Amino acid sequence: MNGPAQPAQAGKIDQVVAEDLVKRFGNFVAVDHVSFRIASGEIMGFLGPNGAGKSTIIRTLCGLLRPSSGRAIVAGIDVARDPEGVRQHIGYMSQKFSLYRDLTVEENLEFFGGIYSVPRAELRERMRFAIDMAGLAGREQAMVGTLAGGWLQRLALGCAVLHRPPILFLDEPTSGVEPASRRRFWDLIHNLASEGVTVLVSTHYMEEAEYCHRIALINHGRLIATGSPAKLKQTGIGGDLLLLECDALGPMLEALQHAPNVRDCSVFGDALHLLVDNAEKSLAEIPDFLASKGLHPRRISRISPSLEDVFVQLIAADVAAAGKAA
Repeated sequence: MNGPAQPAQAGKIDQVVAEDLVKRFGNFVAVDHVSFRIASGEIMGFLGPNGAGKSTIIRTLCGLLRPSSGRAIVAGIDVARDPEGVRQHIGYMSQKFSLYRDLTVEENLEFFGGIYSVPRAELRERMRFAIDMAGLAGREQAMVGTLAGGWLQRLALGCAVLHRPPILFLDEPTSGVEPASRRRFWDLIHNLASEGVTVLVSTHYMEEAEYCHRIALINHGRLIATGSPAKLKQTGIGGDLLLLECDALGPMLEALQHAPNVRDCSVFGDALHLLVDNAEKSLAEIPDFLASKGLHPRRISRISPSLEDVFVQLIAADVAAAGKAA
């Protein structure tokens, strides 16, 4: 990858539309009145904790689950009215790659070509494209069960795009795959997006979210924030951020919970991140406050927030708001 993705061009057609989308399982609300749009050629990233509802939204948009209420439009088709029609226009890659491990690479591609009704006259060309994309040239007869994670991942993507779908749904496609393979996979995603393919991808890797044109932050089935990575980092934490390096994280963390003008304090690696109202004021006051308690940081400075900082703060704010409403 060559840095963060650039935003999709304005004026493109919306390929995926969710309007007040709700999905219930009995009394449990898995998707809670979610609305968003994804344009042609845009990469939208779903980010959120496990159980937040990301997979349920994707499966609903794919026509695998029926919405309880609201509306989902994919490739101009109402998902509730014609889920089979939707599936003809999308590629779907689940967390488990959906490959048959007791078949060869070639046999898997032939199988998915049949599932997607790829014309026989085009199938060989499309299979060659998928094999080259996956880096599996010369391994066409290898059993899929013998392949390493990165090859499995790229082969699964190749199977999902055999029929040249205009829309791709990728549900945590890089989970458990080593970093170099994840990087190559994202290069493939950006190549597809540059050709006009719309991509919705869920991930729990913060660095991957940077590669998306826009991010949707999901928590407890709700969409709590959306925007480009740059916009979210600029506006998402509602204050200034300080980095504090010290030798005794525990005592320092406990003391800072009661420091004036410190709204939040979190452990990040071997340092602390402090959310404050005013950086200049806190940089002057915090060292004296800590010194009064016999604590002395090695360094304290203002920093720009990362997506992880934004994620932590927005999730915390959402949990607090839900607690007050209960």
